[in-house]
Amino acid sequence: MLSKLNFQNRIASMSSRISREFLITRDEKFEEQLQIEKTVLFLLEQEGHLASKLSVLGEQHDALVQHNDAAMIPQLQESYRAVGKELLQLLHFVELNAIGLRKILKKFDKRFGYKFTNHYVKTRANHPYSQLKQVLKHVGISAVVGALSRHLADLQDHRGRSCTSIYDQPALSPPDPVIESIKAAVDRLSNSTDFLQYIGKHALIPEEELPTAADNDDVDVDVDVDVDVDVDVDGRYHSMSLVLNLANTFLYMVNTYIIVPTADSYSLSLGAAATVCGAVIGSMAVAQVFSSVYFSAWSNKSYMKPLIFSSIVLLIGNTLYALAYDLDSIYVLLIGRVFCGLGSARAVNRRYISDCVPVKLRLKASAGFVSASALGMACGPALAALLQTNFKVFSITFNEDTLPGWVMALAWLLYLLWLSVSFREPSNDEKLNPPLQRTSNGLENGAFKNALSQPLLTSSLEKQRDDHDDDEDNDDDDDQEFNNNEEAGENHKPVTSIVSAYKLLTPSVKVQLFIYFMLKYAMEVLLAESSVITAYYFVWSSGNVAIFLACLGLTVLPVNVLVGSYLSNMFEERQVLLASEIMVCIGIVFSFHVIIPYSVPQYVCSALLTFVAAEVLEGVNLSLLSRVMSSRLKRGTYNGGLLSTEAGTLARVVADGAITLAGYGGMSKLLNVTLLPSLLICICSIVATCFTYNSLY
Repeated sequence: MLSKLNFQNRIASMSSRISREFLITRDEKFEEQLQIEKTVLFLLEQEGHLASKLSVLGEQHDALVQHNDAAMIPQLQESYRAVGKELLQLLHFVELNAIGLRKILKKFDKRFGYKFTNHYVKTRANHPYSQLKQVLKHVGISAVVGALSRHLADLQDHRGRSCTSIYDQPALSPPDPVIESIKAAVDRLSNSTDFLQYIGKHALIPEEELPTAADNDDVDVDVDVDVDVDVDVDGRYHSMSLVLNLANTFLYMVNTYIIVPTADSYSLSLGAAATVCGAVIGSMAVAQVFSSVYFSAWSNKSYMKPLIFSSIVLLIGNTLYALAYDLDSIYVLLIGRVFCGLGSARAVNRRYISDCVPVKLRLKASAGFVSASALGMACGPALAALLQTNFKVFSITFNEDTLPGWVMALAWLLYLLWLSVSFREPSNDEKLNPPLQRTSNGLENGAFKNALSQPLLTSSLEKQRDDHDDDEDNDDDDDQEFNNNEEAGENHKPVTSIVSAYKLLTPSVKVQLFIYFMLKYAMEVLLAESSVITAYYFVWSSGNVAIFLACLGLTVLPVNVLVGSYLSNMFEERQVLLASEIMVCIGIVFSFHVIIPYSVPQYVCSALLTFVAAEVLEGVNLSLLSRVMSSRLKRGTYNGGLLSTEAGTLARVVADGAITLAGYGGMSKLLNVTLLPSLLICICSIVATCFTYNSLY
């Protein structure tokens, strides 16, 4: 496309010399800035070229309208679409430059041992005369997109077919396919988002890599194709199987939170302390730490068998949880929850969407995965509020403590039967969505594509010398990121061990995982000890606690709508990230018991602030994590979804353990003792975010 390999190899070798010299010379700084200037000037030149073509076509369009020559409309439409395809190639050029720049800065940081990214962003990206903004913000391209859309819509109207302009609100009739492709490319380049895209990123399910121009050339603009997406052509995707995966996600989240309102009273009825509820709730998370790994590995071979195993284990676990009351054994209660944790198949649910759902549906499926989790989180406590009864059947007790176990056992039994009848195991011949491998000449056809293929660095002598220097560092596996093997796709293979996955974690990724740990810790402390705290301070019943938790859960989707549709388009995600961390910190501070008496408004308002801010933080955090994470961590057993799940699960384990241990100090100290670690971890995460803030640009 633009000899990206030459550009990358040149900078990689340059950074190798820098690592030996421990400085960046003025000449190298000038050369780097010169390459960006060449890119920007070429971009402006091509924008002018497209604008000239549109001007000529506009004159033809006016003449056609005046003479009412309908026979010329198809030819003029094709001319506009040809300009649209050229614009797609230009957008591809800009995005490759933006990606290349980010990788180069990352390579500088790694080789040089100096946070060059921070310096570069501070001095270049935010400067009023920054040329970098031309690359990252695609200045001028939006005007070309608007002109294309308006003219194509007008021509479609003349043919008697409705076609919406990009300026109009979405209508029943879709815009021209070329405009849809351009708009998708612009949104991807500008990181624009809407609610569906925003919430879909929470699942950390990989999307396809940047499409090549060859893909764009395949856009059929003449024929409206009605695609049957119920069953994909290779037999891997099946709509009912996807529904079953989402149902598994929903039921598991209900299973997680349905016992929270009554865990303390159940522990008391079995002769344990109320704070043992932390161990009861956390035992499920402990088992999930291990189950996530083996379910992720199992999903490499099968999807149906892990789901069947999960359902059976959860059926047994919930049955043991319910029988613990009549057996009068706290150990049976804990074993039942451990079994529930061993049945966590969320890794399988993610992998099914990633591997078997077509690209066109994957974003919706990812959003469905997150929505099912949020809905289950709200429905669990709400369902517990409805189970306020007490009766016996054949000496088996059914009350507010045991009914959550019996209801979930019945739900998993019905799900198991549904799964056995309706799920279809995908074929294992090949993945439906393999990692995309690019070719170095994927865009080289035609004069315009050849123009875009100009190398940014033209000194062949320097290139040969630097290539020789670069060969000295080839024994470092991570340094292959800028070599030809990566472009051929060899280094995009999934990692095969947790050690290899850890080596790929950059400081930015580590900070994002730490933030995820922090927010999950804060949320778990809030939710898990809610029944104990409210009973001690406000004498709330389990029904009142259930309603309170259900109301908190119902805020998840509205908050995501607000952030995904508005805030993420008004502010940079790193700004929302830092602001939401500060709000979580403020919510934790307001939760401390420093004023006597501890009032309901203080508890409810601080809990609501903490929970909502944590939800905002989770969405932005996972969205950023999906961007800064290595492509090798987007698939395979040890993928980004597994890493984030493990970080969140460990946070829950630590939080639940802290609640149980703090209970030995007395109920009067429980609140402040459990909130203090949350506050310290939150402050540390804010400091870490500030240190890596510019790397999130």
